[in-house]
Amino acid sequence: MIRIYADSTNDLGKELIEKHNIRIVPLYVRMGEKTVKDGPGLNPDTLYEWADKNKTTPSTAAFSPGDAEAAIKEAKKAGDDILFFGISSEMSASCSVFKVAAEDVDYSDHVFVVDSRNLSTGIGLTILKAAAMVEEGGMTAAEIWLEVQKIIPNVRASFVVDTLLYLYRGGRCSAVSALAAAALGIKPKIVVADGKMGVGAKYRGKIDAVIKKYVKDLEPMLKRADKDAVFITHSGVSNEIAGFVREELASMKRFDNIYITRAGGVISSHCGPGTLGVLYIEND
Repeated sequence: MIRIYADSTNDLGKELIEKHNIRIVPLYVRMGEKTVKDGPGLNPDTLYEWADKNKTTPSTAAFSPGDAEAAIKEAKKAGDDILFFGISSEMSASCSVFKVAAEDVDYSDHVFVVDSRNLSTGIGLTILKAAAMVEEGGMTAAEIWLEVQKIIPNVRASFVVDTLLYLYRGGRCSAVSALAAAALGIKPKIVVADGKMGVGAKYRGKIDAVIKKYVKDLEPMLKRADKDAVFITHSGVSNEIAGFVREELASMKRFDNIYITRAGGVISSHCGPGTLGVLYIEND
C-alpha cells in the first residue's frame, strides 16, 4: 500500500484531505512564547488579532524530527510505502527533516520525498495528481514520484496581497519595498517560480478591485490550464469576492473542479489577511 503524507502548508482543506486519505504532518506557528501546531484547531483570524495587538507577526517552524519519525514508523509497521509532499525547500526545512527521519528509522528505501517547489495549493495540486495515481493502482511509489517530478514545473501559483507588512516582518521583502507599496497603494502580485517567491505585476486600488483585475489578467493563461482542477485560495476575503472569482472561472467553462480553500496558519502568518490566489497546472 502507498500512503500519502503532506505537511500542513498544502491548504487543500478538510474535505479533500479526508476524501483522498492524506495524512498531515503539521508545521508549527509561534506567537510569542506560545507554540501551536498548524491545522484545523488554529484559526488564522486569531493570528491576525495577535499580530495587531503585539505589532509583530507569528513565526513558523518545520515539524520536529520526532514528529516525522512517528509518522514514518506508523507506515513502517504496516509495511507501507510513503509519498511525502512538502513546501518548497527554499522556504522550509520540512522536506529535509522528513528525509533525514526516514534514514534514522531505517526506512528511506520506502519513503519518497517530493519537494513541491511551491506552497499552499500549489502543493495541493501535485498531491491530487499523485492521489489519483495511487487510487487507480498499478504504479509503485517510485513510479508515481517520477511522474510528479514532471508535473511540478507546470504548477502555476500566484497571489495578490493586500499588505506587504506580514511578508516584511517575516523577512520576505525589504522595509523599503513595504513602505513604498503602502505609500503608493500598491498591491503586488506574488509569483512562485523555481521554489521562490517573487513580485510580478503591481496593482493599485482597493483589494477587491485588484483581485478582479488580477483574475481578468490570468484568463489567457488559464485557457492553457489542466482541466482537472483550479484552486482559489485565500487568507481571509469576503464571500462576495471569493464568489466573484469562482463565477469568473466557471464562466470559462474549462474546469471540472473549482475549489475554494482558506489558507492555514503557516501561510496566513506570512501573507497576512486579504490575500487571494488562483493556482492551477499548465498543460505542456
